[in-house]
Amino acid sequence: MLKGKFSIGWTILLMVVIQSCSSIEIFKENTELPLSAKYNSFVIVNAEVNMNGFSAQFLDAKVQDKIRESFESQGLTYDRVKPDLVIRYTSNEDMRQREINSFNNPYPFWGMRVWDPWMFNPYSPYNDPPRTDNYELLQVIIDFIDPEKDKFLMTLTGVTEVNSPKYKEKKVLKTTEKVVERFISEIDFLEN
Repeated sequence: MLKGKFSIGWTILLMVVIQSCSSIEIFKENTELPLSAKYNSFVIVNAEVNMNGFSAQFLDAKVQDKIRESFESQGLTYDRVKPDLVIRYTSNEDMRQREINSFNNPYPFWGMRVWDPWMFNPYSPYNDPPRTDNYELLQVIIDFIDPEKDKFLMTLTGVTEVNSPKYKEKKVLKTTEKVVERFISEIDFLEN
């Protein structure tokens, strides 16, 4: 009996943790040229021309480091003179609001609720007032460019939400990591 309750508790906890994590969506666009099977070197334009892709300079430096680490871990070298791949990144940091209505209807979708005089009463114990939630819609946009033809290989955009400024750095780095992983998986697909 205790074992069944224990597993149900873990299942519920796991469901809550999964639902509380916000997702990261990756969108692919601007594919002017097909990818090559192998890239040996890369350069990050933002680092070379001192162009910030994020509003905060420390966050911009962390993104550069994350991109560089990710590509170097795949065996690519950083080459300022004649790279095989040019990388440019930017961001869209947009503050937004949403209304959260936690109206809990005590009745099912049938029966008494249609005739309930207290249903839309603002003083009803079942009617909580709507509240406004502030969040930041965050987009990490990374362009992958062929330096010889000066055309886009692709643009990958990672989109997520940040509910608290203290988690913004973590979310930005995770989104950057996911975008770079997607690009590397596209290259790996060509090699196989």
